[in-house]
Amino acid sequence: MATELLGLTWDENVLPEVKEVGTRVALFTFKTHMAGFVWDAAQLENNPYTFVEVKTLLDGVTVGGHKVSDTEQVLNLADSGKKLIELVQSGRFDLDKRTFTLLHSIIARNEALEWGVFRGEGEEVHYSARVHLGELGTHFPPMTEAGAQELNRIFIEGVSQIKMLDPFEGALAMFLFGAYFQFFFDGNKRTSRHMMNGWLMQHGYNPISIPAARALEFNSKMVRFYHSKNASEMMAFLADCYQP
Repeated sequence: MATELLGLTWDENVLPEVKEVGTRVALFTFKTHMAGFVWDAAQLENNPYTFVEVKTLLDGVTVGGHKVSDTEQVLNLADSGKKLIELVQSGRFDLDKRTFTLLHSIIARNEALEWGVFRGEGEEVHYSARVHLGELGTHFPPMTEAGAQELNRIFIEGVSQIKMLDPFEGALAMFLFGAYFQFFFDGNKRTSRHMMNGWLMQHGYNPISIPAARALEFNSKMVRFYHSKNASEMMAFLADCYQP
């Protein structure tokens, strides 16, 4: 059966049945494997930190020989992960703009053109986002406009539909929704993965990390998703990355 979300479609039959583990277990998994989640995410951004270096940095020991920007990206991933845990633990996590922009304000701090606001809600209103797809061309999300009226409309409408889906399916849809419409100037996939994982953990499912070893596969499938608007392949890929 096909599901449609603001022009994005997928076959829900590609998703397996997934058993809940409970929110406490899911949060424990995220906490105890934080270094792995951070390293995987950093690898998708071509960050040169090794897993051991990430673990060392998260243990509070500085690591030399890296650019300040690379170090800050790793620390932002860790800090935003801790904030995500806090939000889920306290029952304050939700698929809403407040949560989305809060996580972005940490994850893209000092990296994106602006952070913590949708494109057009800050001082920059001229730069429009685009995603280069190689031989498949370029993906152009909605244009940046002062006040971000259209992006806010899309977000509200999209999230209301996502919340009506099965929670596991909805979580995966949230990641692809955020990645496709590019609500921010940068850090969209990282922030949208946090939203996905927050929704998963809140509903008793383990969080999902994209293994560094599957980065090429992830990027190839994302390019095809951006080009076709068909999310079936990415839905199946994300589900395959799930560890019960």
